[in-house]
Amino acid sequence: MSGGVDSSVAAARLLEQGHRVTGLFMKNWEEDDTEEYCSAAEDLKDAQEVCKTLEIELRTVNFSHEYWNNVFQHFLSEYRAGRTPNPDVVCNKEIKFKEFLRWALDLGADYIATGHYARLQRRNRHFLLRKGRDANKDQSYFLHTLDQEALRYTNFPIGEMQKERVRSMARDLGLPVHDKKDSTGICFIGERRFNDFLSRFLPARRGQIKSLDGEVLGEHLGCYYYTIGQRQGLGIGGEGEAWYVAQKDIKRNILYVVQGHNHEALMHRVVLAENLHWISGMPPVLPTLCRAKTRYRQEDQSCVISMIGPNFSRIVFDEPQWAVTPGQSIVFYNEDICIGGGIIRSAQD
Repeated sequence: MSGGVDSSVAAARLLEQGHRVTGLFMKNWEEDDTEEYCSAAEDLKDAQEVCKTLEIELRTVNFSHEYWNNVFQHFLSEYRAGRTPNPDVVCNKEIKFKEFLRWALDLGADYIATGHYARLQRRNRHFLLRKGRDANKDQSYFLHTLDQEALRYTNFPIGEMQKERVRSMARDLGLPVHDKKDSTGICFIGERRFNDFLSRFLPARRGQIKSLDGEVLGEHLGCYYYTIGQRQGLGIGGEGEAWYVAQKDIKRNILYVVQGHNHEALMHRVVLAENLHWISGMPPVLPTLCRAKTRYRQEDQSCVISMIGPNFSRIVFDEPQWAVTPGQSIVFYNEDICIGGGIIRSAQD
């Protein structure tokens, strides 16, 4: 129970289906809740109000130690290396579907449930992870690291629902969060000015912003504060099209930028990825044709996956992909079935 509308309606749906439900609020970031951007206290209050309305028990647990060691340390190390990690993916793997699952099973639960927009299908002895019915809210991208053991004990009660219907149901049930804004912040850390937050752990290290021709165009605060394809916050004016981050030289602390959204330096057909994970537990026969996305909001794109080393793959897309970002996840699909994914390490022409 996060205090949001999705997990609240997930709990209500389970009650409708006749399950005995216990809510759990996880607080995994140790920080004064009165800080400007920390909403943990407000979220807990909302979760308590929802559980009171639904007449279910709410428990609280703190996984801050596990979150710091298994999610946030990885988050920082990736930024130090100049990559842009996706903490929601790691958080799902290490906290929600590992620590929370273990805690719930030890408590005597039969299953855990979350408010993710995704669906499960059992086929023989295996579980398939399918996209959520609402294409605009589908969250299978963030769940591609789950394994068969986790899926066996998981339920996604709102996976078949459209977001509009979720809010409508919350309103009909009198849930106080029916019109609460969706969270867009970092998993368990919340919404805040990101560079201000990151600078507390990775101090500013000013350097030059250059064009690919070597012309100095400005100054940046530290390469790790920027991501490939970033347009905002560069402080570069002048005539012509907008500037975008195209490359980062961490050793020399230089940020390279190009002009124009579709500049060739931002377009790549070949992606190298590592730490491949297959939801079925077994990789497909490679090379294989499938579809993939290199960022959450992207449309699935046709590609071919080949292995070029132990747990290291080469993905060739039919069409060039925009702003492929090292550290982000590349996630694979067969139609609406998520089959797995990996971590992007580099992109090539």
